Amino acid sequence: MILEMKVPSPGESITEVEIAEWLVEDGDYVEKDQAIAEVDSDKATLELPAEASGTVTLKAEVGDAVAVGAVVCLIDTSAAKPAGGSEAKAEAPKKEVEAAAKAKEEKAPEVKTSYATGSASPAAKKILDEKGVSASTVKGTGRDGRITKEDAVKANPSMGSPITGGSRGESRTKLSMLRRKVAERLVTVKNETAMLTTFNEVDMSPIFALRKEYKETFKEKHGVGLGFMSFFTLAVVRALEMYPSVNSMIDGKEMLSYDFCDISIAVSGPKGLMVPVIRNAENLSFRGVEAEVKRLAIRAREGEITVDEMTGGTFTITNGGVFGSMLSTPIINPPQSAILGMHNIVERPIARDGAIAIAPIMYVALSYDHRIIDGKESVGFLVAVKEALENPEELLMHGDVKKALEL
Repeated sequence: MILEMKVPSPGESITEVEIAEWLVEDGDYVEKDQAIAEVDSDKATLELPAEASGTVTLKAEVGDAVAVGAVVCLIDTSAAKPAGGSEAKAEAPKKEVEAAAKAKEEKAPEVKTSYATGSASPAAKKILDEKGVSASTVKGTGRDGRITKEDAVKANPSMGSPITGGSRGESRTKLSMLRRKVAERLVTVKNETAMLTTFNEVDMSPIFALRKEYKETFKEKHGVGLGFMSFFTLAVVRALEMYPSVNSMIDGKEMLSYDFCDISIAVSGPKGLMVPVIRNAENLSFRGVEAEVKRLAIRAREGEITVDEMTGGTFTITNGGVFGSMLSTPIINPPQSAILGMHNIVERPIARDGAIAIAPIMYVALSYDHRIIDGKESVGFLVAVKEALENPEELLMHGDVKKALEL
C-alpha cells in the first residue's frame, strides 16, 4: 500500500511551509513516528514524523515551498524492513565513494616540472617588475609552468610585498522561511510604526540581596532558580496595570486593549530567536513565572516549541544582557506596541544619600509605538518598572518576602 504523506497545518494563519532539511534519503526505510524532515513556517521550525513504517519516496526538494495539505513524500507500507538496518545500507555507498576517490587519485595527471617552472618570459618579467610583484608568487600557466605575459597581466600588485595566499572564499546560503519572515516583520515595524525608545537605569542591589538570601531555599523547595526574569515579569505586569495603553495594539482605526498580560519572552533557539508567551502572567507568582520561563526555554532550545506557544503575546521582554549588551534599542514585536529591553549588569558609581557608592546597575530600554503610547505614559511605565525593581519587597512582595516566594 502506498501512503501519501501530506503537510499538516502548523496553525490557523499558516498556508505553506518550506522544506528545511530531509532527515532521510530517497529509498530509506523509516519507522512510524520517526522524524523524516524539518519544515519551516513563518513562525517556527517543526519536525515532520512518518505516519507509517515503510520505504520512503521524496516528492519535494530542500528549499521548496509546499502548500499545507500537499503531498511531500510517499511511504510504501508493504516494503519489508531491510536486514542489518540502516548501517548495512549505508556501507555500500560508502565503499563506492571511497573507490571513486581512489580512482580519481590514481588518474590525477602528473605535473611536469623543469628549469622553466616559475620563471617569467622577458615580457612577463617587465610587467611584474612594473607592478612590484615577485615571480615566486605567480603561478605560471605556460609550458612546464613558465610565467606568460598573460599571467603577469593578471597578477595582483602587492605594493612590494609577496601575496599572502590567504583565503578569499565566499559562500551563499538560502535564508529559511522563518528568517525571511522575521526580516519582513522587522522592516515593517520600522516603516509602519512611530517607534521611539526611552531609557532608564536600575539599581539591582535590592534584588541581589534577596536572591543571595533566598535563592538556595527557593531552588530546594521549587526545583527552579530564583532568577531576574520573575522580578522583571512581575514588575512589567504591575506597570501594565498602571498604564493600560502600553498593553494595547492598533487594529485598523481602533485601539485594542487587554485586561490580561500575556508576556512574550525572547529566547535564543537552534534556528534563531524565538518568542514564546507566558500566558496570564498577572496570575503567576515568582515560582510560577520561573517555572514557566524554564519550561518554555527548554522547549525552544530543543526545537519542541509550537506555533500556539509563540503567538498572542501582548508585551515582550528581551534580555540582550545574557550576550553582554550594555544598551540597545529593541524593535517592537508586532502587532504589540511596546517591548522592554534588559541589559548586562555592571558595577558603576552612583550617588546614594549624598555620597558616591558602587552598585550593580542595569540599563533598561522601552521601545514603544508613539501612535498610541504618549511620551508621558512610556516614561511613566518605565519609571514604574524601575521603582518595582528597586523596591521589590514592598511593591512586588507586599512586605512579606517568604509568602511571595512561597517558602
